[in-house]
Amino acid sequence: MDPAFAGMTEIGISVGMIRQLTYAALFLFASAAIAGPSCTLIADAQTGAVLVQQGPCEQRNSPASTFKVALALMGYQSGILLDAHLPLWPYRSHYKSWDADFKKKPTDPTAWLKESVVWYSRLLVQHTGRAGLQASVDGFDYGNRDISGTPGFKETLPEAVWVDSSLQISPVEQVAFLRKIVNRELPSVSPQTYDKVAEVMPAFGAGGWAVHGKTGSGFQPGGIGKGRRQYGWFVGWAIKDKRTILFARLDKDDARRDDIAGIRVRDEFLAALPNLVRRGR
Repeated sequence: MDPAFAGMTEIGISVGMIRQLTYAALFLFASAAIAGPSCTLIADAQTGAVLVQQGPCEQRNSPASTFKVALALMGYQSGILLDAHLPLWPYRSHYKSWDADFKKKPTDPTAWLKESVVWYSRLLVQHTGRAGLQASVDGFDYGNRDISGTPGFKETLPEAVWVDSSLQISPVEQVAFLRKIVNRELPSVSPQTYDKVAEVMPAFGAGGWAVHGKTGSGFQPGGIGKGRRQYGWFVGWAIKDKRTILFARLDKDDARRDDIAGIRVRDEFLAALPNLVRRGR
C-alpha cells in the first residue's frame, strides 16, 4: 500500500473510497473547465436600466446567427420578405451550404429563423446587395458595422460576414439594438416591419415569461479542426404582464464540446431566467 494512504485506512477510509473521491474531483475539474468566459445581461426595455450584468459584457464577438434578427428587419423593410411564410425558397445543390441535411429543403421566413438556416440568409443578402447591407448595419448602428469580410477570403458579396468574420458586436450592443426594435426606434423602419419580425421570431416560455429570442453558434479564433472551441449566443426580449425585458447571453467554451453552443446557452438561460429577473429587481 502507498504509505500516503496508510493513515487514512486506519481511520476507516479505504483505498477504493480514495480512488472514488479522486475520480469525482477529476470529473468536477473537467466539467468546470468546459465553462468559459460568459456574459449575462438583462435590461428593462422601457428605461434601459441594467437589471443583471454578469461577466464581461462589453467585449465584441461575432454575432453568428443572432444577426438573422437584423437580416429579418432588412428583408421585410425592403420587401424581399413578404410575411411569415413568403417567400418560400427551394434549396439548390449548388448553394453548397454547411447547413445540416434537414435544413436543405423549401424554407420560409418562419422556418429560416426557427431552424437557423444559413443558405436562406445568404440568398437574402444576395438580394439585398453589398450597398443595401452596409446601409442597414450603418442605420442600425450594429456593432462595429464592418462587412468587409475575412481577410484573404474572396467573395463577390459579404454572404457570411456575421459568422466568425469581420462583423462583431458585444452583448451591451446587442441589448441596445434590441431595445430600438422593441421600442420601434430604428430609423426608416415601418410599423409593419416590426410586426412581421415579431411574428417570425422564435418563441419560448420560461416561468410565465413569453420569450422571443435567437440563438447563434460559432468557433472562437485559434485551434484547428476538432480542437476548436465554440461560443454560443442567445439574445432577444421577454414579456410578462406589462413588463418587457431585453437580454443577451454569450458563453465561450474553454474546451471542445460536441453539442451546439447556442442551443445549450438558450436552454440554460431559459431555465435561469425567472430567478435572474427576481434577483435583478
